[in-house]
Amino acid sequence: MTLTTKHFGVDIPVIGFGTWKLKDDTAHECVSKAIEAGYRMIDTAQAYENEKAVGRGIKDAQLPREDLWVTTKVWMSEFKDGDLQESVEKSVDRLGTDYADLILLHWPNKDVPLEETIGALNDVRKKGLTKHIGVSNFTVDLLGQAVKLSEAPILTNQIEYHPFIDQTAVLEAAHAIGTSVTAFSPLAQGKVFESDVLKEIGEAHGKSAAQVAIRWFAQQPGIITIPRSSSPEHLRQNNDVHDFELSPQEMGRITALKANHERLINPSWAPDWDAAA
Repeated sequence: MTLTTKHFGVDIPVIGFGTWKLKDDTAHECVSKAIEAGYRMIDTAQAYENEKAVGRGIKDAQLPREDLWVTTKVWMSEFKDGDLQESVEKSVDRLGTDYADLILLHWPNKDVPLEETIGALNDVRKKGLTKHIGVSNFTVDLLGQAVKLSEAPILTNQIEYHPFIDQTAVLEAAHAIGTSVTAFSPLAQGKVFESDVLKEIGEAHGKSAAQVAIRWFAQQPGIITIPRSSSPEHLRQNNDVHDFELSPQEMGRITALKANHERLINPSWAPDWDAAA
C-alpha cells in the first residue's frame, strides 16, 4: 500500500526512504531492499555523495520508472544560474533515472540572489530534468519569497520535523500556500526510542516507538516523511504502519512532545529559524 498526499494536482507518496549517511554498497543494498519492502519514494542529495549508489539500487529493483518517486537536492555551491542546471544534469546522470521527480534547493544561500536560483530551478524543470521543484530548510519568509518568484509550484519544503520540535509556523505557512512539508530526521536520530509516550502508545498497538512516530506523520495532512535505516528489518518495519490508526487522543499526546523544541540540525550556514509557537 502506498499512501499519498495531493498537492497542486500531484500525488506524492507519504512515506519515503531517506539515504543520508548511507554510502557505496550500503546505499545500493538499502535502496534495493527499501523498494522491495514497498517504498515508492527515494530521497537523496548531491551532498550525500551517494547518488550513483542510490541509482544502482533503483536499477536493481527493476520497477517501471513511473512507479518510483526520486528526489534529490542541489547543494548551495551550485545555486548560480548555469551552475545549478549543470549540477542537476550530473545528478540525473549519476542516478541513471532519465529525470528526477523532485529537485530541491538543499539549504538557503544568502550569497546568491534567490531570484536567480529559483529561475535556474524552474529552468531545469522546463528542460525535463525534473517534473517538480521545491526547497529544503526554508523559513516562513524564505518559503513565501520562493513561491512568489517561481513560475512552477513549490511542491514541498523539506525540514527537520519530529515529535520533539515545534514547527508550527512553517507547517501553517506551507498549508496556507498548498505546499507539502517533508520531514527529515523523523525519528529524531533515535530519540523516539527513549520516549515513554511513544513506547506506551506503541505497546497498545503492538508497534515500536518508531512505527508510532511514522504513523503520526502519516495521519497529518500534507506531511511526507523519509525515515532512514541501514537495517533491512528496521527499514521494513518503518513502512509497516498501514494496519493501525492512532486515536485523536494519541495524536495529541505525541504532538504535545514538541514543547521542548529540540532542534538537532543547526549548521553554521542555517538561516535564522522561525520561533516556536
